[in-house]
Amino acid sequence: MTNNNNLVPGFNDEKDDSLKISLDKVDDVPNCLSIILNGYVDTYNSSFFQKRIAKVVEAGYVNLIFNCAALNYVSSTGIGSFTAFLKMVKPKGGDIVLLEIQPKVYEVFQLLGFSQFFNIKNSTEEAVTYLKSGAPTVSSVFPKVFACPVCSKRLKASRAGRFRCSECKSILAIDGQGQVFLG
Repeated sequence: MTNNNNLVPGFNDEKDDSLKISLDKVDDVPNCLSIILNGYVDTYNSSFFQKRIAKVVEAGYVNLIFNCAALNYVSSTGIGSFTAFLKMVKPKGGDIVLLEIQPKVYEVFQLLGFSQFFNIKNSTEEAVTYLKSGAPTVSSVFPKVFACPVCSKRLKASRAGRFRCSECKSILAIDGQGQVFLG
């Protein structure tokens, strides 16, 4: 693992024991870093988290893979941080991928309705493939409001992909034309 300050000058100037962040360059994707998170993100350390990632984006890294395997808790404020990062990188042509999210952390994303806004992958290879593909752009079909085919709950999707219904927990797939399928 490379020293964080070598990738982003001054990155390690501030530390927080509740959230350890390591950086690793991803050579296969332009301007890409893997950001390994260890600990938790809540109201008390979200400012620290946002400042560190702002430094990463200021250093020119706009394709960010957040490895969340060791992230054991995220509050609603923490989810807001990830949303802020998305707003930082999208206008610069970048994107964010969340990787290896623990079930209890994923549940917070789902409960707050944010799981549909983030690209969530299971492996670094999947994340790299997604980012190399140029991260599909949102077409005029999206955002799409639709009824869950199982429980009829009204849902909204911002892009094609797989989602879980917030009501009945069914897994749904939405294609690029906005058609909804089970699974």
